[in-house]
Amino acid sequence: MKKLWLMVVTILIIGLIYGCSSSSEESKQADKAAGELADKDSTPQALGGKTEIANEDAIQNSNDKTEVEGKEQQNSETLNQSDRMVIYTANLSIEVNSYQKTLELIQQKLASANGYIVESNSYTTGEHERIEGTITVRIPQEQFQSFLQAVEKGSTEVIDRSISGQDVTEEFVDLEARLKSKQVVEVRLLDFMKRAEKTDDLLKISSDLAAVQEEIEQIKGRMNYLNNKVDLATVTIHLVEDRVNVPGLENKELNTWEKTQEQFMNSVNFLLQACSAFIIFLVGSLPILVVLGGILFILILMIRKRRKQNEGKPPGQSND
Repeated sequence: MKKLWLMVVTILIIGLIYGCSSSSEESKQADKAAGELADKDSTPQALGGKTEIANEDAIQNSNDKTEVEGKEQQNSETLNQSDRMVIYTANLSIEVNSYQKTLELIQQKLASANGYIVESNSYTTGEHERIEGTITVRIPQEQFQSFLQAVEKGSTEVIDRSISGQDVTEEFVDLEARLKSKQVVEVRLLDFMKRAEKTDDLLKISSDLAAVQEEIEQIKGRMNYLNNKVDLATVTIHLVEDRVNVPGLENKELNTWEKTQEQFMNSVNFLLQACSAFIIFLVGSLPILVVLGGILFILILMIRKRRKQNEGKPPGQSND
């Protein structure tokens, strides 16, 4: 009996040990299955591609940042090795013997140097009517100094001369870096637009793409402006003519023979007009002249008759 009891206890103990081991194994298998399910649920496919896109964006942003930093460093190294970008501006005030000849000289120098006139105006001042004017020109930077020297050489006196330079190298390098960064964003947005499936996503990407492209055009416009300003220097020249205008003898104003003919014809016309006026007066006033002539004739006859009577009488005797 005692042996039977020990056998039963032993069987129970073995059963408990096997049950615990089996339960532990099932728990481990359940945990493993739950882990595998969690891993499957966290994949980009289970999340509808959102995680994949987010990872791609993070990787792309990191690559873009690294690329931009590398390019900025490269631009900085290039900047130290290349020439600076400087915008040159000059103001020149000179006196000249002839305004017109100096203007022709400036035009010749501009034509030979591929420059051009931006603005030109002239006016007269003083009692001698001296000509003054201001000319603004654009000249290639490599011809800048030689052009100034040529203009000064053609003048009688340099009244004022000033040259200024604006260094825009750092601004231009910054614009280049910004342009490359915006172009990278543009490429990425174009790629997203190709993969977009929803209309809302497509509209949002299109709006962002339009804003980025507008910024790219603005940056390019500013870069072109700086390049033009650097390539072509601006020179403003104020010209003052210092000669006195002496009136010359103009033979055209003499015209002796023509004026003689004119005076002769004026005299003839005056005589003709006088004769015409006399004839008009005589014929037109004929009735009055006849009456006046008759009265005058009677008076003359009376005066003559009285004289004859006085001559026939002795001296000292009167008509009374």
